[in-house]
Amino acid sequence: MNLIDAQRRVIEGVINAFETSSAEGDYAKIAIFADGPNDIRQITYGRSQTTEYGNLRRLVKAYVNAGGTSSQDLAPYADLVGSTPLTDNVEFKRLLRKAGREDPVMRQTQDRFFEDVYFKPAMRWADQHGLTLPLSALVIYDSFIHSGSILWLIRNMFPENPPSAGGDEKAWVSAYVKARHRWLSTHHRAVVRATVYRTKCLKKEIQRGNWDLSVVPVNANGVQVS
Repeated sequence: MNLIDAQRRVIEGVINAFETSSAEGDYAKIAIFADGPNDIRQITYGRSQTTEYGNLRRLVKAYVNAGGTSSQDLAPYADLVGSTPLTDNVEFKRLLRKAGREDPVMRQTQDRFFEDVYFKPAMRWADQHGLTLPLSALVIYDSFIHSGSILWLIRNMFPENPPSAGGDEKAWVSAYVKARHRWLSTHHRAVVRATVYRTKCLKKEIQRGNWDLSVVPVNANGVQVS
């Protein structure tokens, strides 16, 4: 997947807007949703939001090891994230917000974290399946940020093949976004159903034929990304 800087900025801006209502991303943003294992409440945190029972431990440990201004204070929590519920821990959340708001080391750590844990795996998946278009990159990256991967149960909802299996890229991406929209809109968790704004945005860009992401701004849930 070969992306020029402008395309990469649009992709990151749209994802940041989906997650924190800011194209630049809110590094201090904390939200709590009942979407953890067995629908338990969990913290989501950071520029593009990572979850308490997902990869938040990895992010906190990376920041602690980077020696930021709040690293020493956050160090006792590093091994607790994901094993001991911290959703109602006021001090932990205060430290996360403080680091994201005030410490450049946290912002740099988050940038590397979201690149290594989400963006690069998403682009490897795209390459392996023969996807080359910037809008395809946005679609795949959004799925990795939101669901951790391209869910097989969604792929089974439509017959198109990706280019690696002889299919047409635009047809596959269009069918995938439509199927993902159906899956989100009928999910048993209300908090997941509420995220259909993501696929509404992606469907609109497909309708606009914005495959190279040159048509800006992109309306990402009310945030104009250009």
